[in-house]
Amino acid sequence: MQKIKQYKTINAPPFPFPDSRKGRLKPMLRLTDICKRFDSKTVADRISLTVSAGETLAVLGRSGCGKSTLLKIIAGIVKPDSGEVWLDGQDITAVPPEKRNVSLMFQDYALFPHLTAQENVGFGLKMRHLPKAEIEAQTMQALRDIGLENEARRKPGSLSGGEQQRLALARALIIKPSLLLLDEAFSSLDTHLRHNLYRLTDESIRRQNIPAVLVTHSPEEAAALADHIALMHEGRILQYGTPAELFRRPADAQAARLLGLPNTDDARHIPTHAIRPDPQGTPCRILSLTPLPDSLRLTFAHPEYGELTTLLPAGQLPAGDTVPIHIDKGQIVWFETFAKFPKIP
Repeated sequence: MQKIKQYKTINAPPFPFPDSRKGRLKPMLRLTDICKRFDSKTVADRISLTVSAGETLAVLGRSGCGKSTLLKIIAGIVKPDSGEVWLDGQDITAVPPEKRNVSLMFQDYALFPHLTAQENVGFGLKMRHLPKAEIEAQTMQALRDIGLENEARRKPGSLSGGEQQRLALARALIIKPSLLLLDEAFSSLDTHLRHNLYRLTDESIRRQNIPAVLVTHSPEEAAALADHIALMHEGRILQYGTPAELFRRPADAQAARLLGLPNTDDARHIPTHAIRPDPQGTPCRILSLTPLPDSLRLTFAHPEYGELTTLLPAGQLPAGDTVPIHIDKGQIVWFETFAKFPKIP
């Protein structure tokens, strides 16, 4: 066997997590045993969740799992068959949408094309019949907060996608809502714009100290924005926890796949940090080497575990077409058929 250098593996999580908050604050949003069916399809099956002030909950799942319906139930657009929605200590289950003081951000921005940027931001204040001078002052401050004060007179059609999304965020927050709901709000933006909007949205939520619920199919988006993630599949919450908890120990194969974790089959998940090249390890055939900005993605065929992927530091290329691999079996996450998931508060 050709001698190989001692390589290091990269133990970073797949996505950067937001700073964890010490302790839970007062729950502001509480869902209790929410159920909803459309004909024979169950889209919400006894869902109970809470979100505290200044925190973001991401409901992560594939299209059709029921996450957008759950958001509409919270907003009051769809009525649940049973269960309750509580906001700031009040049962709002039967309260109409326009009286809930909830702001909703959509993927397509939902801006008024005939209004200027400033008029779009101030629309909610105008509907509340605030004095014109106060609306002028508040909207200009909101535009300054998002760096669009020089675009106040422009129509949405002349703004970029990122500018339109910032405008939608300012419009959603200027009314000082009790709750912010985000429906795939960043999925149409490119990577650079998404990360800028993640930061701006997170800062705004914490500054106004309001709860927020994000529904998304993107594990990266959920990990970047959320304090807690609820994994949703076929109307049920599969697992709930902080991003670090879920990525460290997914409850089952479905949860691992929703999180986009590699090295997963029906029985187990092998974290990338459990895999490392080792001169005394098992010879494995290299399938691919993909350069990344700060690392190399190594994909190889293991005789016992099949096709696996790990990360190596950039510039440390294995020699030849095989690489000896050691897998720390103590780090393998084995799935139980009847796993007990963390209790949802």
